[in-house]
Amino acid sequence: MVSLLTQIQTHGDRPALRLGPHTWSYGDLAAAAAAIGAALRVYPCQNIGLMAPPGFGYGAGLLGIWAAAKMAVPLALSYPLPELEYALNHGEVGCIVGDRTLATDEYERLQAIAQEQSIPIVWVGDCRPLEAPPTLESSSPEQPALMLFTSGTTGKPKGVVHTHGSLRAQILSLTEAWGWTGGDRILHVLPLHHIHGIVNILLCALWSGAVCEFLPRFVPSQVWERLADATLFMAVPTVYVKLIAAYQQGDAATQARDRAAAQSLRLMVSGSAALPVSVLEQWQAITGHRLLERYGMTEIGMALSQPLGGDRISGSVGQPLPHVSVRLVEDTGIPGNEGEIQVQSPTLFSEYWRNPAATAAAFTTDGWFRTGDRARDEHGQFHILGRISQDILKTGGYKVSALEIEEVLRTHPAIAECAIVGVPHATWGEKICAAVVLHPQQNLTLLELRRWAKDLLAPYKIPMELKLLEHLPRNALGKVVKPQLRSLFLSPSG
Repeated sequence: MVSLLTQIQTHGDRPALRLGPHTWSYGDLAAAAAAIGAALRVYPCQNIGLMAPPGFGYGAGLLGIWAAAKMAVPLALSYPLPELEYALNHGEVGCIVGDRTLATDEYERLQAIAQEQSIPIVWVGDCRPLEAPPTLESSSPEQPALMLFTSGTTGKPKGVVHTHGSLRAQILSLTEAWGWTGGDRILHVLPLHHIHGIVNILLCALWSGAVCEFLPRFVPSQVWERLADATLFMAVPTVYVKLIAAYQQGDAATQARDRAAAQSLRLMVSGSAALPVSVLEQWQAITGHRLLERYGMTEIGMALSQPLGGDRISGSVGQPLPHVSVRLVEDTGIPGNEGEIQVQSPTLFSEYWRNPAATAAAFTTDGWFRTGDRARDEHGQFHILGRISQDILKTGGYKVSALEIEEVLRTHPAIAECAIVGVPHATWGEKICAAVVLHPQQNLTLLELRRWAKDLLAPYKIPMELKLLEHLPRNALGKVVKPQLRSLFLSPSG
């Protein structure tokens, strides 16, 4: 089996990574990875933390960990000390690959926690190149390669372990479906401790021999400027919302430049959260691109995608990706056209780290992974209805999708953003509650909202409570943190 480490050596000295004025070749990556791997082999630990900003240090560090036949545990730059400590302890990290180009506060946080935990740091820039030409050996498909953490919205985050085999399967599925080639250039603006930023963008680019350009931080004006040199762009809905807002604030000349930059790309992808139809339509009106939507999660990689060519239906995330099997299963356990999304694929994770009970509970008796998400199959197109635990509300004997209600509420002229949650109710089972962010100089009462919604929603879907907020709580990938909102509605003082 050809591994990523073997594959990158076939790309020679073609450009691989860019950051600002700096460009590094695949040869540079291979040499640095070999040096880092040699430095790591002296440590007996198997799990290696990785804390580096976007750029060469991250790419070389990740490949170097694999060159040492060890498992990478990427650490979020934004982690406060308690979360960093949890990741190190739960992940049983025995050594950390760090990059001295970290921001001052990140650098100091890393040094402090490493000293407190007595964990050695191998700095990327301190690893001397090997005298012999670098040779990166392949790891076995079953060997653990990557540990990523779940969001932890229902408890402590779980360590999701992917093997070299599951990562390779994800890469092959996506590069086939989305037509990756060595001529591609992708602009990378997403976090590097999530599967979206690591696999969908960085690893697919490295496998294909493409160029991955990093931005050190998300600045809308810089994204618009750098799109002119890209063929691919992948982001979350929040990023597209911010890019649209920045575009609208520009003068005519700037808007013309930005439109031309976006139109030169061959593909733009949205994922990790539901894409509002209004955002989809605004983006298409500005750029001419109809965003490709997809569905996946940490444990499975990507499972569903709209087509590279052909119609992309609003509200749908398409069909199963190559080498992925998907079924929908109702509460009765019978597969049908609506129900929980269950997945079988070589892209699946191998285990929740040190949690065999949770691993076993995540799979059905016949070997399908239970995603916890509910969907509907409409003529072969999958429509996500939301998390069973928080987006599928049971009110008055009906199952209601919070995402579908949110899509309707976003069409209200006063509403900029919204989120629907359910809270316990003695009569209805769950009471539908709406958290809303309004456009500037707008106001809205619950009575006004209910009167407006009665012509668009069934009576049992209309919100029974309304709270106006300045912003919705979101995680690093832009997903609304609904447990926080639910607590707001449950709090007597909320």
